[in-house]
Amino acid sequence: MRAAFAPDHAPSRPITIVGSDELDGFLQSLPVAARNWLQSTGFTAALGDVRLLGDPATGEVSGAVVGYGTQTARARSRFGLAKCLPALPAGAWHLAGDLTGAQAEEAALGFLLASYRFDRYRPSAKPQELPQIKAPNPARAQVLLAMAQGEFLTRDLINTPASDLGPADLQAAFMTLADAFGASASAIVGDDLLTQNFPMIHAVGRAAGAGRAPRLLEMNWGSNGPHLTLVGKGVCFDTGGLDIKPASGMLLMKKDMGGAATVMGLAQMIMALNLPLRLRVLVPAVENAISGDAMRPRDILHSRKGLTVEVNNTDAEGRLILADALALANEAPTDAIISMATLTGAARVAVGPDLAPYFCDDAGMAAALESGAAAGFDPVWRLPFHAPYEAAIEPGIADLDNAPSDGFAGAITAALFLRRFAAHPRYMHFDIYGHSPSDLPARPKGGAGMGARATLTALPQMLGL
Repeated sequence: MRAAFAPDHAPSRPITIVGSDELDGFLQSLPVAARNWLQSTGFTAALGDVRLLGDPATGEVSGAVVGYGTQTARARSRFGLAKCLPALPAGAWHLAGDLTGAQAEEAALGFLLASYRFDRYRPSAKPQELPQIKAPNPARAQVLLAMAQGEFLTRDLINTPASDLGPADLQAAFMTLADAFGASASAIVGDDLLTQNFPMIHAVGRAAGAGRAPRLLEMNWGSNGPHLTLVGKGVCFDTGGLDIKPASGMLLMKKDMGGAATVMGLAQMIMALNLPLRLRVLVPAVENAISGDAMRPRDILHSRKGLTVEVNNTDAEGRLILADALALANEAPTDAIISMATLTGAARVAVGPDLAPYFCDDAGMAAALESGAAAGFDPVWRLPFHAPYEAAIEPGIADLDNAPSDGFAGAITAALFLRRFAAHPRYMHFDIYGHSPSDLPARPKGGAGMGARATLTALPQMLGL
């Protein structure tokens, strides 16, 4: 599914946005019939509340009035105006009312994101025709469309179950993305990972069944400008390995490739907008399965970087595959490395499912991201690379421990582990959730991109574009 704005030339009906504090004055400005209609139906201008208006002469819908609520209500509900979308008839619409540029842009993006449907397994016999909004600022339409379409790719990948999205299927989607934008792409698969020195990616994925071998995917695009490397965790399903998860813990594990899905969505945004940079995308793609060939607790793994790692929990596999990919990322000159992963439950406990926690030592990158988060309507929260916790990831028998047993600061110790392999002064790591646990405005229950719009919006400042 592709997001789309209504054509600029199309006849359209107004969506008049009214805040709670503006309601009395707005009602007095209306014809008596419209005012009586709104008052008799109990319209209070609550956020997202909608009333359709009719043309007295034809009886057809001539417009809509949508509540913008109070400032407090808006702060507590991102994309709240998008709640009105299901009530609007199909056709072209345009925003009306006293909105700032940023408010209108958030509303437009919310409408685009709310048009997403995942119907691969239950297609409608009669596809629903959805209303379309006109871009409030045509100069920004391409950016908002790229954001929404990149997000749709991310959602589609996360929502697809592992039966149809194993490592080979993720590779196929990766190659399709590369082909769409003229990027070069390659894959190292199965035992070739060992011969080309990606031993931890191989160790995590080698237990998977036939046709689901581990692999490292690489894409390169662009020939001029600063160089950006994106790395995404692609665990297509996570049983936990021999340290097996309980059944309840596996229910969402099709989303454990959410980091890969998010960097692929971000890459699509960057390429669709033809940003003046050189892009490299690395995705280690595996299934963390159980068989006689599975890695074992207390195994010692050798990494691409040369560091040894003691496996103290086979369910802490994401950082292992990312480590080899991050080591590769830093072997060639690059101006910044950004990794994204559904990595730790500790991050979810810390900030919940609506914030994208990130780690970064570079103050300029962090400041750019914070600005980008506000402008991209994509909230983030900075967590620390807290150096005093480094000892927790040093087990003594090997250079590093993949899962400290004390239970403290799990997101931070995982990030510190990754930083050892990235070893780049301009490294940023996102520990995302990648899933909306309930239906929210513009974010239906299921797969969700996190941090991609913030990063996209931050790139001009972050890289000096």
